[in-house]
This record gives sequence, C-alpha cells and structure tokens, in this order.
Amino acid sequence: MPQQVPTVPAVEVPEDAVVLDVREDDEWVVGHIDGATHVPMGEVPARLDDLPEGDPLYVVCRSGGRSARVAAWLNANGFDAVNVGGGMGEWEAAGRPMVSETGQPPFVR
Repeated sequence: MPQQVPTVPAVEVPEDAVVLDVREDDEWVVGHIDGATHVPMGEVPARLDDLPEGDPLYVVCRSGGRSARVAAWLNANGFDAVNVGGGMGEWEAAGRPMVSETGQPPFVR
C-alpha cells in the first residue's frame, strides 16, 4: 500500500519555510521561490549533503507530482518532508513571490 505523503497547498506554505525545488535547471532559472534550494529530482539521492536543513522541508516542483515522489523518498529515508500541492503553478497563481535568474520577470515553466 503506498505511503501517504504529507501535502500542503502552496498558499499555506509559511513565509519562512525551508524549500527544496526539485525541478530541472531550465524551469528553475525562469522562476523560483526566493531562498529555495535547487536540487533536480534525479540528483537528490546523490546530493543529500546539499539539502537544506528544515523541519519540515517543503518540496516543490511544477505541479506537485515530482515533489510528492521526492517527499515520499525523503520521508522513507529519515527526513521530515512535505509536498507542496499544486507546485509552482499554484504558487504563481496565488501571487506568491518569485524571482528569476534571467533578469526578466519570473514565471513558471
């Protein structure tokens, strides 16, 4: 039976949350949460030392699918991880603050 992944809507993520963004590089550069740590999903197991310390650690992707899988894996490996439901799409739709690395206004790809 699959494990339930703790999930909160993007609108309920605390302003001071510790966030791990597991999207790919091209998604990250055009728009992300200021202060988030970027480790693409496929690199998480090899980069545990790069993960931010948070209790809980909020995990985000574009729509919530990849982040749910990463949160489940992290929880199974001793972390306290929460999936950001709706991902960056919901974050952007809610008008939550974002930054980009391009010098252009941030958006979700």
